[in-house]
Amino acid sequence: MREHKNKITGEEEKMSIKIRFFARFRELLGTEIIVEGGTNLTLAALVKSTTLKNREGYDAIFDGQGRFHEFVILMQNGKRIDISDAEKTPVENGDDIAVFPPVAGG
Repeated sequence: MREHKNKITGEEEKMSIKIRFFARFRELLGTEIIVEGGTNLTLAALVKSTTLKNREGYDAIFDGQGRFHEFVILMQNGKRIDISDAEKTPVENGDDIAVFPPVAGG
């Protein structure tokens, strides 16, 4: 996330990103978290910094090396982002990030 100046007032504006967790992740981390401030974050860094507040939630999403578990599903503004691309995917003001565990059903 990065700060930028309002064209009219010249004041710094903070970025605001919504992160939503689903199923088991929701139980551990909550339904919806609004993250404000910060500068130039990637999708991976945003999810990591948000989940570090709950060790069990962090461990459910990341492995021992800090990489996403292969079953984690990430969405940015309704578009699926491969976990291998999350380290280089920038987040923007107003983004809606969704984090899902594996989906199963019948």
